[in-house]
Amino acid sequence: MSNIKLSNERLYSLDLFRGLTMFFLVVEGTHLYQALLDYGPQDGFWHVLILQFHHHPWNGLRFWDLIQPFFMFIVGVAMAFSLEKRWGKGQTWMQTFRHIVIRCLILLFLGVILHCGYKRKLVWELWNVLAQLSFTIMLSFLIFKLSFRTQLLISIGLLLLTEILYRFTGIEGYDKPFLQGENFGAWMDMVLMGKINPDGWVAINCIPTAAHTIWGVLAGKLLKSPQSHTFKIKWLLITGIIGLVVGYSLDWINITPIIKRICTSSFILASGGWCLVVLAFCYWLTDVKNYRKGLIIFTVVGMNPIFIYMFSNTVGYQWFNRYMEIYSGGILGWFGAGEGTVQIVNALVVLGLEWYFCWWFYKRKIFIKI
Repeated sequence: MSNIKLSNERLYSLDLFRGLTMFFLVVEGTHLYQALLDYGPQDGFWHVLILQFHHHPWNGLRFWDLIQPFFMFIVGVAMAFSLEKRWGKGQTWMQTFRHIVIRCLILLFLGVILHCGYKRKLVWELWNVLAQLSFTIMLSFLIFKLSFRTQLLISIGLLLLTEILYRFTGIEGYDKPFLQGENFGAWMDMVLMGKINPDGWVAINCIPTAAHTIWGVLAGKLLKSPQSHTFKIKWLLITGIIGLVVGYSLDWINITPIIKRICTSSFILASGGWCLVVLAFCYWLTDVKNYRKGLIIFTVVGMNPIFIYMFSNTVGYQWFNRYMEIYSGGILGWFGAGEGTVQIVNALVVLGLEWYFCWWFYKRKIFIKI
């Protein structure tokens, strides 16, 4: 997914968008956001700012709630280029289908083993973004060759299906559409996994969030087209603003609340709107204005997205952080540094080392793909 071109040039906006998303995810794995929240001021602007890097507890939308939509959307954008590239080289649809099936099975496997690592035991859990992607990629591929209008209608249909399932299934004990642990998604988790997520996440989020990947495909096809820069930016912004207005309005007039943990239709529309607006900005900045100075800090992190995501959530999250604290904590302890300072500095040290891994891979043109 890293060698993506627009006409005869690299699509730098995709590199930047993906790099920014992965950079924020890597930072989370270092515990920096949590350290800043725990040891920083507990009120005022700083506290409000740091809260934006934590999921909203239920009804509402923070910046961090957009990271998974960004991730799933940008996968769709990349698909628009990678699939056409495969077919342009003569690969048949069936050959590509087999590749997609294998890729989705690997993503599902990686998503499950991450949960095993979190729990430090064998578990069957499907809440991870990689497990969710295994469904959204497959669906986006299967409808890829349909018309723009048909794909858009399918994506809207997924949101309508979600509304119907939550509002009208009427399963006893799980008939409250937007109440944590008592909704249709929680019931499906009992069916699929025999358990309910204590934080309210549900596995069937893969149904509505497939819209993000489908919209990414459509946006990628637009960027790949011979249309002018102005045309592309105009339609990315128009559709993005429509998503923002409709999504937030559904919440404000109390029709469907914005809830990221069960991916309500209002959340999908609002977050999808932000995806399109951010892509328009990245495209304008890098591919139209050709501003790329200093952006390599972010883009190298996105060159191996699956690798760095897995590394930061396994070796980094479960071992690297604590191992490095032996040294950062020990050295800072000589100077009488407090626990808060140690945690923040240690997170920055780990971030620097993990970024260097990405840089090392990039300089040697090592791009791990599935």
